[in-house]
Amino acid sequence: MSLLSPAFDEPGLRDYAHDWAVLDVETSGLVARRDRVLSVAVVLLGPDGEQTEEFSTLLDPGCDPGPVHVHGLTAERLRGAPVFDQVAPRIAGMLRDRVLVAHNAQFDYDFLAHEFARAGAALPVARRLCTLALNRRVDPPTEDLRLGTLAAHYGVPQVRAHDALDDTRVLAGVLRASLREAARLDLPLPFVSCPPRQDPRFAPRTPKTPCAYRNPGRPEPGGPLVQGMKVAITGETLTPRAELERQAVEAGLNVMASVSRHTSALVTNDASSGSGKARRALAEGVPVLDESTFVRLLGDVRPGTPHERTRSPEAAIPSPATPPAPARIPQPVQEPAPPAAVLPGPASSAPSAPSVPPRPAHPAAQDRPLSGRRVLVLGGTHPDAVAARGRIVELGGAAAINLSSSVTDVVLLEGGERDRRMKRITALAFPTHEAAWLDAPVITPLARQGGGPAAPRVLPRGGVVDLPQPSGSAAAVPWTVTAAWAQQTSCEIDVVAFVVDEDEQVCFDEDFVFYGAPENPGGTVRLHSDGPTEQTIGVDLAALPPSARKVVVAAAIDGSPTFGDVGAIHISSGPGPSAAPLVQATLDAATTERTLLLAELYRRGPLWRLRTVGQGYDRGLGALARSYGVNVAD
Repeated sequence: MSLLSPAFDEPGLRDYAHDWAVLDVETSGLVARRDRVLSVAVVLLGPDGEQTEEFSTLLDPGCDPGPVHVHGLTAERLRGAPVFDQVAPRIAGMLRDRVLVAHNAQFDYDFLAHEFARAGAALPVARRLCTLALNRRVDPPTEDLRLGTLAAHYGVPQVRAHDALDDTRVLAGVLRASLREAARLDLPLPFVSCPPRQDPRFAPRTPKTPCAYRNPGRPEPGGPLVQGMKVAITGETLTPRAELERQAVEAGLNVMASVSRHTSALVTNDASSGSGKARRALAEGVPVLDESTFVRLLGDVRPGTPHERTRSPEAAIPSPATPPAPARIPQPVQEPAPPAAVLPGPASSAPSAPSVPPRPAHPAAQDRPLSGRRVLVLGGTHPDAVAARGRIVELGGAAAINLSSSVTDVVLLEGGERDRRMKRITALAFPTHEAAWLDAPVITPLARQGGGPAAPRVLPRGGVVDLPQPSGSAAAVPWTVTAAWAQQTSCEIDVVAFVVDEDEQVCFDEDFVFYGAPENPGGTVRLHSDGPTEQTIGVDLAALPPSARKVVVAAAIDGSPTFGDVGAIHISSGPGPSAAPLVQATLDAATTERTLLLAELYRRGPLWRLRTVGQGYDRGLGALARSYGVNVAD
C-alpha cells in the first residue's frame, strides 16, 4: 500500500517520505536492563510506503520467558531458537540508515539496545519514530491509542496480537495511514535522536535500598540515634567510607549524599574543612558528629517508625487471571491550597507567579457551553493568549496548543491570521472565531464529532482529582503524565521527576529521573522521550516503596529562553501510555521562569491523587534538583 493519496500530490508528502524499519519485539518482562527479547520482527518500507523486505525469528533468551499468557512463547517453543548474537548482524543490516519505527518506540529501542550491548555490538539507529507519539499528535477519534484500536480505525487487518511479525505488519499499515493523516494536518513528525543525550553533571550514583523508616528529625544533644535519621558523611574517615555507610544502613539510618535542612547529623572528623557539606551543615544548624562518636552511637540505634503502607502487599501483585477494571473519569475534589505548591528551599527562591488554589467543582453542563470541545488559540500577546485559554477552561472546553484532528474551534487573536497553520486550517474548514466569541460562544454542531472516547476532564491550575484504584492486572499498568508544548518550539525542554518522602526530599540521588538517568533504580518511575515536543513520565504506583509519598513532575528549559517564550504546556494523564487520558490541563501562567512544576502524584490515605501545579521558578534545573535533596555538582 502506497503512502500516496488522491488528496495530496507527491511533493506534499515529501516531508513524510523516508526509509523506514518497522520493528516489534516480544519480551520476558518490562525492564530492558534485566529482561530479554524472545522474538523480533522487522518490516522494511521504502519512502513510498511499499514493503521491500521482512524478517522475523524466535530467540532463545537463556532465561524464563515470563508472561506466557501474554505472548504465548513457552520455554519449549523457544528451545533451539538462535540466540540474539547470531541474528544481530542481520538485524543491524536492516536497521542501518533507516528510521526505526515502533509503537511505544522507546520500549523496543531500549530492549534492542541492551541486546546489542550484550552482543558486544552497537545498535545502528540514528533516529526513531514512535507511532504512539505520532497518533497523539494526530489525535484520531478512537477510544485509546493501542495498536489494535488504531488498526481497526485505519482499516488495517490484525490476525494475531502479540505475535511479533503480525504486529509489525499491522504497524506498517498504521504507519502509512498515520503519515497520510499527519500530512493532511501538516504536522511535523516527532523524530527522536538516538541514543538520548547524557549529562555527566547528573550522573546517578550506585543505587541503594530506600530506608524503611520515617525521618524522626535531629538527635538531642548527647542523645541516641533513631532509625530513619538522615545522616551525611564528609572528609577522610578512619573506617573506609563504604564500610561506615554499610553499618549505618544496616542500623536503619538513611545515608544521604548531600546536606539539607532535613539532615539529622553530619559525620566528619574536620568540621572546619570548608567542604560543601560542612558549609551547608553550619548554615542549617545540622548537628556535627565525629567518626568515633558516630561509631559508638551506631551500637545503640533506637527503633524508628516505619513508613506507613497505604495498601496491603497482596494488592500490589497483579493477577493475570483478572481482567483490568474499566477506568472511570476521576472526579474533582476540594482541598486546601497545597503546601506542595511552594518549592522546598530558601525564601529567596520564592516563585514569581502566585499560588492558585483549586477552583470549585464544575457548574452544571448547561452553564459550560464549550464542554467537550477543544479550542486552539492563535496570535495575541502572551497575556492575551493566557486569558483566552483561561476563558476556554472556564467555559468547560479544553485549550489546545497544537493543531490536531480533535480541534473543534480556532480563536484568532491579533495577528493570529498570520500563523503558519492558518493555511491548513482554512483548507480543512476548521471553524474560526474572533476573540469576542469567547464572551458568549455560539455553538454549532460538528459533523466529525461522535464515535470517539469520552473527553478527558479538564483541570484548572491547582486542580486535584482522586486517581482510580486499579485492580487485577490493571495494577501493573503505570500511571502516565505526558507533557507537550508547541511544535514550533526551537529550544529544548526537559521533563523530569522527583520521587520524594514526607520531607519533600529524595531518598537518594537516583530518585531524580531525567534525560541522563531515565529510570530510577526500582524501575518504578520512567521517562519516555516521545519526541522533541512531548515527553512522558510513567509511574508504577503499586510498586512504589512506602517511603515514596509523592512524585513531582517538572519541566526545565535548556538555555536562556523562558516559559514565557515557549507558551503553554499541555499535560494529560491516564492509566498507561496507550490509554485515553482521563484528565488534562493547560498550564501557561509562566513568564520569566526557566523551571516549571507541572503536576504531583501524591498519597492521600489509601488513595493516590493528581494535582496540577503550574508553579514557575527563575532558577535552572540544577537548583531545582538541589531543592529536592539531589546532590548536583556545580
